Amino acid sequence: MENVIIIGTGCAGLTAAIYAARANLEPLVIEGTQPGGQLTTTSEVENFPGFPEGIDGFTLTDNIRKQAARFGAKFASDEIVSVDLKGDIKVLKSSTKTYETRTLIVATGARPRLLGIPGEKEMFGGKGVTTCATCDGAFYRGMDVVVVGGGDSACEEALFLTRFASKVTVLHRRDEFRASKIMADRVVAHEKIDVRWNTVPEEVLADETGNMRAVRIKDVITGEVSELESKGFFIAIGHIPNTHFLGDEIPTDEEGYIVSNHSSGVHTDLEGVYVAGDCSDHVYRQAITAAGMGCRAAISAERHLAEAHGVGV
Repeated sequence: MENVIIIGTGCAGLTAAIYAARANLEPLVIEGTQPGGQLTTTSEVENFPGFPEGIDGFTLTDNIRKQAARFGAKFASDEIVSVDLKGDIKVLKSSTKTYETRTLIVATGARPRLLGIPGEKEMFGGKGVTTCATCDGAFYRGMDVVVVGGGDSACEEALFLTRFASKVTVLHRRDEFRASKIMADRVVAHEKIDVRWNTVPEEVLADETGNMRAVRIKDVITGEVSELESKGFFIAIGHIPNTHFLGDEIPTDEEGYIVSNHSSGVHTDLEGVYVAGDCSDHVYRQAITAAGMGCRAAISAERHLAEAHGVGV
């Protein structure tokens, strides 16, 4: 029987592990299939406080993991496939093992929705293809970049990139944006943004060094295919929260993000079950905001254990 189990080892889960471990709760962290989360695919993180020269994404999460382990956090290399969370004792099952815990922190993150075109995965993470303008936009100062998408997220990414890029080309498969009118109007009116309507990307093309040099695009009306030179390819067609294993145990919205109706932002509707990071937050999606949620979730779990189970009292 565990006092705290944390599912996920991105910034949210690992920060929760630090706080729970320092409270002598000996949390068990279940690492899943991508230890370190999305941040491990980022070549350099420049916006995490305390690193004026930036830090490699893998190194950052590895450092946080070591910090949690130093205070007594335990780690299991396993993947949870189903849960039963209705009772006082929460039951988690992998394909080979059953875990029981008094409190649970779900910090399983989200994965970017990708296009599935050639070259996309090969140049993802430091070679031109990315899913986060806030994270990577500053690397493209004075360069031409491409944004794919037609919703609010794509418009926000494009507008943000105008701070750095010399030109931003937005590719959208339809002839009007799905974004709110105010966001769409800002994009269309911006002097540094060129919108290619009825256009889809077909392939990301590399130069001799393996970095992106252009994207092959197709006009869906005329069928015309051409190449668009670009150093950055920003995919903004949404994310998929990693919450499928929860079934209907925890309320989620229509996209699968866990819902918290509590002022803390980390309490779920189930007593003793908390959420942190990108599996709940589809607005900010930053390492630092995930870490903050992990902190809140761990403190909330600590207080619940003291009040409901007498742990640590």
